[in-house]
Amino acid sequence: MLRNQATALIRYEHIETTVPRAKELRPFVERLITIAKRGVAAGDGKVLHARRLVGRDLVDGEVVIKLFDTIAPRFADRPGGYTRILRLGYRRGDSAEIAQLELVGSEYDPKAEKK
Repeated sequence: MLRNQATALIRYEHIETTVPRAKELRPFVERLITIAKRGVAAGDGKVLHARRLVGRDLVDGEVVIKLFDTIAPRFADRPGGYTRILRLGYRRGDSAEIAQLELVGSEYDPKAEKK
């Protein structure tokens, strides 16, 4: 479950899930971003090793490429805290608390498509 949600979070840069799942997913994704960030900063020698470490957890190659090419350089100067949890309310069917987990700096605006 963590692998699938982490893949979706990196691909779309935001997902909606329950609060306990979001809290469980947050350190998993932040560790992946930290590994990618260190690999990019270290240069050619460590990039392959970092890609393989991330590839253990993310099986989609396009997501790994996006992580190393766009997301890791975006957080190069940030020491941590790459994700944000926003509580959205309660789900109608079972009253589970719903949250949106998003990457910092990619705030989702649902009305942007209409504009």
